[in-house]
Order: sequence, then structure tokens, then C-alpha cells
Amino acid sequence: MKNRLWMLNLCVMVVLWIAPPAAHAQCASEQVVAEAAARWVNKQPLQGFAPAMTMADAACTRDRFVEQLRANKQYGSGRVVGYKAALTNPAIQKKFGATEPVRGVLLSRMLTMETAFPVNGDYGARPVFESDLLVEVGDDAINEARTPLEALKGLSRIQPFIELADLVVAEGEPLNAAVITAINAGARGGYFGQGISVEPTQAFADALRDMKVVMTDEQGKELANAPGAAIMGHPLNAVLWLIEDVRKSGGRLRVGDKLSLGAFSAPMAPRGEMRLKVRYMGLPGDPEINLRFAR
Repeated sequence: MKNRLWMLNLCVMVVLWIAPPAAHAQCASEQVVAEAAARWVNKQPLQGFAPAMTMADAACTRDRFVEQLRANKQYGSGRVVGYKAALTNPAIQKKFGATEPVRGVLLSRMLTMETAFPVNGDYGARPVFESDLLVEVGDDAINEARTPLEALKGLSRIQPFIELADLVVAEGEPLNAAVITAINAGARGGYFGQGISVEPTQAFADALRDMKVVMTDEQGKELANAPGAAIMGHPLNAVLWLIEDVRKSGGRLRVGDKLSLGAFSAPMAPRGEMRLKVRYMGLPGDPEINLRFAR
């Protein structure tokens, strides 16, 4: 009997030695990520992110990528100031083979207050803009929120937001949920407006769900029109998802964090000297934001 047990233990040890756990088997190495971060800083398209990586490995790669951006002397992007939820629309999820949103990290130099000055349209390797929405965390209790209304009570401000995202990877490279996660959900920058204070009521929550987010160009032509419910049935569901996803990584939202909740428009590339206006019709005061691209 002892001999049989000894042989069984030996077999188990051999199997474990031959086939060790494959945790983070495809997480990009520090060297690869450092090179990718340098290319990102220089607005050069990336190549070689494996589309077959697991979502866990993609998250590992994203975290390494963000740390490289924070440490980069040229960009000096600094501290984490919040998070973005991407792929929050079911149709977009289907396009990229996702079953839920993906998360990116927002750094201090990525977010800028609305400006009257033109913005260069070549801000990324593959620049695209989207009508989005920022919310600001006002209470640590938000980390215990389980319903949209509880999430709303943990927020202090709602802010119009035009995200200046970057698809980053070269034309023709595979782009799925894992790759999008690995490139930090395409976070590059964006401009936000003054916004409005949150009213922690069901009526305000309903207004967020029912608002119309309308984007127009310099001629008043409508570029996009979507309800608040286009984001996960309710924008506050994106807040709840971010709370849970950050928790899975061992973190918590902090007072002052800004959360980008997802796109109300398809990604569009800047062209020439175009002007954008995004209105959030149905929220108190119908807040809006304007942005002008330089040629």
C-alpha cells in the first residue's frame, strides 16, 4: 500500500513538473510592453498583440502598459484619476466578440477641461472621437452600491465628455476584446465640460436613462443620436460594472475618481477643421460641450 501511494505521489509530481499552471502564459513581457508604450507615446501603431490571449492575460498586459505610461519621461502621464468602461453597447460587444464591457485606466494627463482653442486631429496612432459621459465619485460608499440609485448617491457630478480615443493597433491587426483590454481600452485623452451636480433621486436617475445624447458638426448636421439607455440599459449600470471590475483587481473607487461610462456614438475619425457639439438633452439645463479640431 505504501509503495502504491509513493508511486501515485511521484506521478502527480511528474505531471506537475511537465505541465505547470499556465497563469499569464501570454501576458506580454516587460520588454514588449515597454516598446509598446514608447510607440504609443510617439503615436506609432502597435503590432503583435496576440488576439488569442485570455482576458486575464489581457488585463495583466494592460496593467503593465499603464505602469509604463506612468513612468515614461516624455509623456509623464502621472497618477491614476479614474477608469473607463468600453464596449458598453451590446452591438459593439458583438462586433468584437465580447460578452461584457472592458476596462481602461485614466491617467492625469489624459483629461482636459473644455477649451475654445482647436485640438490637433492627429492626437493618436489611429485617432477616433466619441460622445461619452464622465461622472465623478463623491462618496466612498459607492463601492457598496448594488443598484443604479445607490450608485447615483455615490456620485457628485455629471460632466459632458468627448473622448479622444486611439485604436492604437496597426490597420489590419486583429482587434477583439482581449486586444482592446491590453491597449488600455484605447484610452488616450478627452475633453470634459463643467457639467451639473448630481441630484440623488430616482427622477434624476430616470433622466440619465431617458436623456438624448446628440452630436452635431459645424453645419448642424447630426452625427449621432442615442438615448442614455444605449449604455448597458442605463449609464449607471456602467458605474456598477466598474465598481465590480475594479474590486476584482483588488481595488476600490476613490472620492474624486472620474469614470468614463462608454460611447453614445460610433467611433469617428477627425477630418479637417470640423467642429463638434454634444448635447445631453433631458438632463437639468441640457448640458453640452463643444470641441474644434484643427487641420
